[in-house]
Amino acid sequence: MDGQHSEKSQSDTTADRTSSAMSQNPRAAQRQAGTRGNPEGDAPCPASHRISSPISRSMKDLSCMKVPQDPAHRDKQAHPTTILLCKSRSSQAALMPKEHKMFMEEAYNAAICFKMLRDLNGSDPLHLKYIIKKIKGMAYRAPNLVLETIHDYLVDNPEISSRHKFRLFHVLEAVIEASNSLEEAWQKSFMQLALENMTKSTELEEVYQDAASDVLLAICRHSWRVVAQHLETEVLTGVFPHRSLLYVMGILTSNEAIFNEGEKACWEEQLAQLAVKSVQFLNTDMWSKELLSALTKPDRTHQEQPPEKAFLFIYYGLILQAEDNSTTVRTHLRTLLDTSHQWPKQREGIALTIGLAAARHLDHVWAVLEQFGRSTPIKWSLHSFCLKNAEDLQWKWASSTILLSYGQMAVRAKAHILPWVDNILSRMVFYFHYSSWDETLKQSFLSAVLMLVGAVSRNEGAHSYEFSQVSELLDCLMVLMEKEPRDTLCTPTRQQTIHIISNLCKLRPPLDLEKKSQLLSTCLHSVLALPLLDVLEKHTCLFLEPPNIQTLYNKTSSALDQLLQSFIMQSPTTDELHLLLSHLYPWLASEKAQERQRAVDRSTALLRFLSHSHSLDPKEDFRRIGQLVGMLGILCQDPDRAIQQSSVEGLGHLYQLLISQTARAAPMVNAQAPKQLSPASVDGAPVWSSGDQKTAPPTPPEMTFPKDRIFQLDSSQVIKEVMKHLTKAELTDLIWTAIEGLGSASPFRVQAAADMLLTTIREHGAKLETVANLGRAIHLQLCSVCIPQAKEKALHAITLLAQNHTPELVATFLDFSVPLDSHAFCLWRALGAEQPVSRQVLAVLLAWLQERALPPGPRDSGPQPKDKPCPRSLAAMNMLHELQFAREFKKAVQEAFPQLLLALLAQLHYTLELHLPQEPHLPQEPLLPREPHLPWEPHLPQEPHLLQEPHLPQEPHLPQEPHLPQEPHLPREPYLPQEPRSAPEPQPGHEAPEAMPSPHSTSLEALKSLLSTTGHWQDFAHLELQGGWKLFSTIDTYPQGVSLLARAMVQNHCKQIKAVTSQLLPNLQSKEARERKVAILILTEFLYSPTLLEVLPRQAALIVLARSLRDPSPEVRVLSLQGLGNILFHPEKESLLRRQLPPFLDGFFQNNEQVVVQVMGTVSDVLHRLGTHSAAAQSLGVAINARSFFDDERDGIRAAAMALFGDLVAAMAGKELSSLRTQVHQSMVPLFLHLKDHCPGVVTQAKFTLYRCAVLLRWRLRHTLFCTLAWERGLSARHFLWTCLMTHSQEEFGIHLAQALSYLHSRHRHIKTWAALFIGYTICYHPQAVSQMVSSVDTNLLFSTFEDLKKDPEPSIRVFATRQLCFLQKVAARPQ
Repeated sequence: MDGQHSEKSQSDTTADRTSSAMSQNPRAAQRQAGTRGNPEGDAPCPASHRISSPISRSMKDLSCMKVPQDPAHRDKQAHPTTILLCKSRSSQAALMPKEHKMFMEEAYNAAICFKMLRDLNGSDPLHLKYIIKKIKGMAYRAPNLVLETIHDYLVDNPEISSRHKFRLFHVLEAVIEASNSLEEAWQKSFMQLALENMTKSTELEEVYQDAASDVLLAICRHSWRVVAQHLETEVLTGVFPHRSLLYVMGILTSNEAIFNEGEKACWEEQLAQLAVKSVQFLNTDMWSKELLSALTKPDRTHQEQPPEKAFLFIYYGLILQAEDNSTTVRTHLRTLLDTSHQWPKQREGIALTIGLAAARHLDHVWAVLEQFGRSTPIKWSLHSFCLKNAEDLQWKWASSTILLSYGQMAVRAKAHILPWVDNILSRMVFYFHYSSWDETLKQSFLSAVLMLVGAVSRNEGAHSYEFSQVSELLDCLMVLMEKEPRDTLCTPTRQQTIHIISNLCKLRPPLDLEKKSQLLSTCLHSVLALPLLDVLEKHTCLFLEPPNIQTLYNKTSSALDQLLQSFIMQSPTTDELHLLLSHLYPWLASEKAQERQRAVDRSTALLRFLSHSHSLDPKEDFRRIGQLVGMLGILCQDPDRAIQQSSVEGLGHLYQLLISQTARAAPMVNAQAPKQLSPASVDGAPVWSSGDQKTAPPTPPEMTFPKDRIFQLDSSQVIKEVMKHLTKAELTDLIWTAIEGLGSASPFRVQAAADMLLTTIREHGAKLETVANLGRAIHLQLCSVCIPQAKEKALHAITLLAQNHTPELVATFLDFSVPLDSHAFCLWRALGAEQPVSRQVLAVLLAWLQERALPPGPRDSGPQPKDKPCPRSLAAMNMLHELQFAREFKKAVQEAFPQLLLALLAQLHYTLELHLPQEPHLPQEPLLPREPHLPWEPHLPQEPHLLQEPHLPQEPHLPQEPHLPQEPHLPREPYLPQEPRSAPEPQPGHEAPEAMPSPHSTSLEALKSLLSTTGHWQDFAHLELQGGWKLFSTIDTYPQGVSLLARAMVQNHCKQIKAVTSQLLPNLQSKEARERKVAILILTEFLYSPTLLEVLPRQAALIVLARSLRDPSPEVRVLSLQGLGNILFHPEKESLLRRQLPPFLDGFFQNNEQVVVQVMGTVSDVLHRLGTHSAAAQSLGVAINARSFFDDERDGIRAAAMALFGDLVAAMAGKELSSLRTQVHQSMVPLFLHLKDHCPGVVTQAKFTLYRCAVLLRWRLRHTLFCTLAWERGLSARHFLWTCLMTHSQEEFGIHLAQALSYLHSRHRHIKTWAALFIGYTICYHPQAVSQMVSSVDTNLLFSTFEDLKKDPEPSIRVFATRQLCFLQKVAARPQ
């Protein structure tokens, strides 16, 4: 009440004080006198009237009595201030004295200003805003004029309303602030005005007082010391200061813009002295109660604290700091802590007071906080005590106040806080774990930790301490980061947390690797995994004051950059850099564009920092950056343009960093060299010694690329420049990164990885190491590459890599080529894409083929483990088989035919030696389609087209010769192994069946394909039609198979005989018995070829065979002996053998079937041994006798007769014997019909002999004929064979028809059916000729035969017989 009474008494005397204050100005006195005559005190006489009155001279004299102005002010007044004077002047006014003119202008402006001040009493907001703007504009141009006018207006109108005066205070504040200087008279006058109105009670309440206080604050900008002295006097009166005084002191304390440089510290010092003088009031109950009441008074808004209250917390803290009595300090602090903790600004103020008190009473403050922390309310709040009423809310966030207090203690205690850091951290960790967590406590925790960490970081002695609680605090921070919403960014929590972590990592002890890795992972995930900024902004659309997401994110990203830089500064090593980058790599490979962009921005920022700061230790070997180059290189092709640019920039900084590291390391290396080798300066000191530290070392030749130009190149050039400075290991890491990128799900990453892989290998493939692992990895990733261009580039990289690393790649590819999948086969094809490399690949495969395990010896006794063949050896065998069908290896395979032939034959023998189990012989299905058909591959028309009803001629004339299918359209042989394909994926719950062929079958198929793919199909046909491949199935018949193959080469006049001979001669000296055996077997057969003598003369052959008689192998010795018995070395045997033929022919008519078969075989052997010296004279007799047994009832004799006839035809090949050709023509239909013989042996010999006859008769499409004989079945094959026969033997038409008719009487159903089909085809195409040659008996026989065939079990035969019977009836009905 006393206070209120005092305030009221002060307000009652305000008018008197104003009058006395203003009476000191003569002009003010005159204006006051002029106002008395005005009945309206608030509306004085207009200024325009006064200008023309007699008082004008007095005003002029008054203006001359002003205080002298400073030079700046004089300069400002030198310019006319007539901007507001827009009225025109008369010519007479222009002739007025200059002084009078200026006076009139000033008077005019003052009148306008006076009017505007009066208009401030209006109620139109827009008009008021306009007036205030105009007055402020005038004040910037003529502040003294406006000040004087305001002063006069207030003096002339002391009874104006509080609202009007409130507006005048705002204008006055703006005018004082706009003034460059304030005269002392104005300072005193307006300061007195402000002090009087600051404590005045009006209907505007605190708003009016604050406006008056703002005037005083404006004066402080010109002379704060005077104001501070008045404030101190008012505060130290012993009465608790009025809130306006505290308001002014609060603004002075918080607003640094009021003071000039250095003056803020003076104010703080004066404030501290004021606090010391105020200590006495702590023991005054009234003062203390009013202080506590002011501190606990509810604020108008709980989000903002008024300046007076904020200052009061500071003032209170400074007083407690200055108090010497610790008991008093404890009492006051505990009393303060017992107040409400409900509002955030209140908690911050309490913490600030406690922190200021701790600057001098740290022990006592700690004790008070500990005691308060153990109090019952705090325990309830920590244990989530259920709040019963609103009063309990004051304790809910008490732990928040404690946390903030610890932070303020650290800030205020400065150097004294270091011994207390661990204790404070332990309490912070405790409250973090046990408080009821919410956003308030989180922010308090972060603020407290920030203050503590900042205080420790600013303390130079912090490095001498080891803080044991840092690790626990880091755990809390990681938990806090992990709890942050992953789809929103509304608070600076992430930024603050990362900033704290950055500072904590600088303290001792240093973090271990695991903890550092956890921190990096947590921070990176919390920031980089955020959604797009547009999405983040959508989450804030409902906020009353939404934060600036872009600014918030930028600050958070900068904090993350600071964290990475902090780590590298604490440990400037390449290992540390690798650790940081390794945590960024997963984000660089993210599928989300925003995550990639953020990660690449962080990487680029880190590289930019290292490049500019040179913080890496030059002693460190800058390594392990290949992966970084690969990641950034791939991102240079990112669809996002920003990512591309940032990646290129990062590579540019990395290039500069490489250059810088090399340049900085060069002097250190040179410094270790002998002193006499160091270039010396004039004074004898090395140019890079301490005598000349600024001299740059000479740039090595490889560093001549200018740094600044690196950012002007495109991405591919930048990558190439960076690659030039990478070591082998780094290049390998780069390639590994590219290979890993091939397996990405992002198409752009796959394409970019393929480009990177190709570029690296093209530029540096020759010097790479660990190529084997790279090849294996490319194979693993190739299966997931779905982009054709990327796959092509990856395969091209293999092609380039093979130029210098063929052996390593071949060995590696062999490891995953059994079983062979399509991706592995693509790698093999890429391996041989270049012709020189393809030859080398075959050479390496042949070398691996020789790496065979030793087979078990025949004399070994006892149980022994089975020796298994070398995996790579068998894989090489498999690949030699498969690569024969790849067009990339076609020429190389043809060139290496001799080596491959001998190697495959030896491999066959080796697999037989292993006694490996044979899989059952099943027709193999082609796995994948191969290359386009080779020119010689057959393609028969499909069977359904041949079963259509034959075309009946309209007239009884002989139709044209039927159109034969062209050779290129014929199907390939079914036996040819097809391109491998990956096995089908097993269904869930089912095991994938293993269908791996045995090594023996693989070797045999490789031999077959070698003959067929290199143009030796005639040799292949000889073995296929005779069933000769079966001879390679056992070790006993193996020599016969090799001899049969060599004999086929001789009989077909193979062009490779000379090359094979040259290759096998060294093999006769091989250490492997199997290779010598193969060589001697082939050589003994090649002795029948005249071509052999071009390579191996007769005498040389004798020497070779004689040497082989001493071979360790008995088989080789026997074969050598047989070779020495060749007719080549014994010409006299020719006549002896010829004389033996007639007796042998007589033996054909023996009754014993076995004898006849053996005799026919002997004649065949004689014909073979005669070789080129064949018995032409006896050929006709042999042919007639052999052909006479084609239809013998005994199966063995039929087969032997056909075989003999075929051997005779082969022996007579190339000799023009018309009589033999007649016999051949007459044998064609029997052979043709015996293709359906019930005896398989007869069928085999019929096929082979028919083929041999076709060769002798020089039929076209012989390869197609061979394929048809070997594999085709059904009517399509029969029609093709009939077509070939009738086309090439038109002269023997009648003979063929008669022979076919005779076979209609056969007892063998299949032959009879085949004869009927033959005649049916003939009738279809030659109806008139048949009708002329066939008798009625034959016609009836045909009708009977086709009627029987209508009952054939085969549907196609029944259909054909029905149609032929109908057609035959029409033909028979025609007139002859």
